[in-house]
Amino acid sequence: MFCAAVLENLEQTIVPSCGSLESQHDFRTPEFEEFNGKSDSLFFNDGQRRIDFVLVYEDESKKEPNKKGTNEKHRRKRQAYESNLICHGLHLEATRSVLDDKLVFVKVHAPWEVLCAYAEIMHIKLPLKPNDLKTRGSAFGRLNWFTKFLSVDESIIKPEQEFFTAPFEKNRMNDFYVVDRDTFFNPATRSRIVYFILSRVKYQVMNNVNKFGINRLVNSGIYKAAFPLHDCKFGHRSEDPSCPNERYLLYREWAHPRSIYKKQPLDLIRKYYGEKIGIYFAWLGYYTQMLLLAAIVGVACFLYGYFNQDNCTWSKEVCNPDIGGKIIMCPQCDRLCPFWKLNITCESSKKLCIFDSFGTLVFAVFMGVWVTLFLEFWKRRQAELEYEWDTVELQQEEQARPEYEAQCTHVVINEITQEEERVPFTACGKCMRMTLCASAVLFWILLIIASVIGIIVYRLSVFVVFSAKLPKNLNGTDPIQKYLTPQTATSITASIISFIIIMILNTIYERVAIMITNFELPRTQTDYENSLTMKMFLFQFVNYYSSCFYIAFFKGKFVGYPGDPVYWLGKYRNEECDPGGCLLELTTQLTIIMGGKAIWNNIQEVLLPWIMNLIGRFHRVSGSEKISPRWEQDYHLQPMGKLGLFYEYLEMIIQFGFVTLFVASFPLAPLLALVNNILEIRVDAWKLTTQFRRLVPEKARDIGAWQPIMQGIAILAVVTNAMIIAFTSDMIPRLVYYWSFSVPPYGDHADYTMEGYINNTLSFFNIADFKNKSQGNPYSGLGDHTTCRYRDFRYPPGHPQEYKHNIYYWHVIAAKLAFVIVMEHVIFSVKFIISYAIPDVSKLTKSKIKREKYLTQKLLHESHLKDMTKNMGVIAKRMTEVVENNLRPKLD
Repeated sequence: MFCAAVLENLEQTIVPSCGSLESQHDFRTPEFEEFNGKSDSLFFNDGQRRIDFVLVYEDESKKEPNKKGTNEKHRRKRQAYESNLICHGLHLEATRSVLDDKLVFVKVHAPWEVLCAYAEIMHIKLPLKPNDLKTRGSAFGRLNWFTKFLSVDESIIKPEQEFFTAPFEKNRMNDFYVVDRDTFFNPATRSRIVYFILSRVKYQVMNNVNKFGINRLVNSGIYKAAFPLHDCKFGHRSEDPSCPNERYLLYREWAHPRSIYKKQPLDLIRKYYGEKIGIYFAWLGYYTQMLLLAAIVGVACFLYGYFNQDNCTWSKEVCNPDIGGKIIMCPQCDRLCPFWKLNITCESSKKLCIFDSFGTLVFAVFMGVWVTLFLEFWKRRQAELEYEWDTVELQQEEQARPEYEAQCTHVVINEITQEEERVPFTACGKCMRMTLCASAVLFWILLIIASVIGIIVYRLSVFVVFSAKLPKNLNGTDPIQKYLTPQTATSITASIISFIIIMILNTIYERVAIMITNFELPRTQTDYENSLTMKMFLFQFVNYYSSCFYIAFFKGKFVGYPGDPVYWLGKYRNEECDPGGCLLELTTQLTIIMGGKAIWNNIQEVLLPWIMNLIGRFHRVSGSEKISPRWEQDYHLQPMGKLGLFYEYLEMIIQFGFVTLFVASFPLAPLLALVNNILEIRVDAWKLTTQFRRLVPEKARDIGAWQPIMQGIAILAVVTNAMIIAFTSDMIPRLVYYWSFSVPPYGDHADYTMEGYINNTLSFFNIADFKNKSQGNPYSGLGDHTTCRYRDFRYPPGHPQEYKHNIYYWHVIAAKLAFVIVMEHVIFSVKFIISYAIPDVSKLTKSKIKREKYLTQKLLHESHLKDMTKNMGVIAKRMTEVVENNLRPKLD
């Protein structure tokens, strides 16, 4: 009985009680049950009923008297809520804390009848019979010993028995594999069912709006927490022989540092935390495995550039005192910037040779193919997990969010069923909400762009300061000037400030995005997460990548020339790149953001919860954990939050963007990502098993909206890497010089060579042509030089088209555009072929799905026919008996 009559008569006040917690359990003095069990007990005090969920609140009688009105409202709402939980068939038992008598723990148990009823409502798939189709033999043959070494010991974590499954139906109870009622619903499924009930039970109706759900009660402070229990301590086994000790096994074989080289026990993760957590760790593990190949190729390309830097002709020319030491460069800002000699950039040019080499081109092409292989093979792996974890038809099972159901006050006609149904708002209201949400998102994106412009202005302003303050030895022999040029100092400080601003804006926008999505009111949890995902990723994309896009594609591209520079806002002269280009600065930006982000995330996600738990244990009585019950130990752990997994995905997708979008400038990015992810998997595992309360298990068939986001990043990565090589690096001008300057009209070199390349890339400017003679601020050691050099391809002074772009400039531009087009088409063609050749679902998995579906239907059909035949036999027998009974008197 669900007390429908009581719930239907809700008026403008608290829901009428159909039996309070105290009256249901006939509590005597003391008011609540005393804890008299073991510290790791997972049962009520009777030792029979399993605890499926725990609610925690503070007793109002123990609170401050000046909040009497608020306390009374909270008490009435809580009593109404608990009363209706009892009406829905749940069993409750209240226990005071053994450490703090203000805290009350309400233990929730779902009896067999309630579990069966809601399993049918939620379309939960449950076992029909053992499955003899799934074989998980190794495909490595002779390498079995190696894979066994990397795998979890099956004697410790035993493989899960596999079953054919079907959505549960009470009237077909006999068809299901019910060996023991206590184990038919595992703890994760029990907690999921109870949470479904807790999220939909009402506690108040006000102004014809239903208020219900444990989430609202926790957010309003009526309850302090609501969570399922861990099954034991993570450090050692439970004293209860009936406890499965799954938390202990996960810590030992998954979260412990000594297991860092082992594969993840995904089946046990899924069983303990649910499919949603399981699919995240499966994806993260697969992504990390694929990064190993990318890291090996990236390190090889880096080493190629490192060992060939001494053969870099153009770098030698920069460092040569007879070449770079005699080239006087024009000032890069007005008034305060001096003339300088090219050889002061010797060290940066050597570093640039490492990253701006032929290996960069090879690696960029490889990564374009790698990302396609990763996405296609992940789809296949995901399809296997969908089959193994029974989530193939999950979309049909998903229920509406309780927050959505609470707002359904408008009645409309369903176009398909032509029946009345309730919705939260009309079509016009929905349009207005979407418009307001889109406007809010656009406003915050513009705010991020404004912050990026602020960083650019900072670069333009501070470059002048560094140019004036740093030593001005024209010969480039000062030890500080040798390594710390104005460009380097500006780049490092701007990158650090940019990272700080990124972190601040992230913190603010996370809350704003949640508020916008809540206002939008998506129907299902999947819709909610997908909507929030798109908003957060769009923001993070602009926030994290905008500065990198600026350095790669805008900085130094529109600067004019010394006599006629381009100004920002009519005041700030546009900044220029080093003579070698902006590639090294882009590498610096990526290193600082990737490294800083990893450090910050570890502090925020790991160190902070550990410190909070440490402080909590310090304030509690020493040794209290030995006597405090399991529910109290779990309460003092940190809450994960419903969006905890969302932030984990977001962190990895942003990293995925850095690894793919700008990898042409930083081939070591996959290696850094690989090291980070190996640690990330174990750190997340340690965090979940030791520092956080147990999450409510949730179903998920895939990684949701993150899949199309990764596919979009993969497409964009081809374009960005092609443009980085063409427009940010100096590879195309070098290739044009190498192939063209051995023939007229460009040159008459006898052999293909790079000699004279630096001189070719620098144009001349007449110092007398400065518009303001104070600009340029000629250095005292300039001597009798009348011209200075700058990076561009323009005609020299005195030419009929002086300071105009020469023909060689247009040839280089044409070569760059041709390279981008050819590289994009080649990689996209390979990506298309790979995508077509690799099906999303393997043939073996398709066969298994069809076979299981066939056997399941056959099993249910045969069982149904057997029941019908049995019933028909009974009916026929009875009819025969009736006929015989009627005929016997006549025959007699």
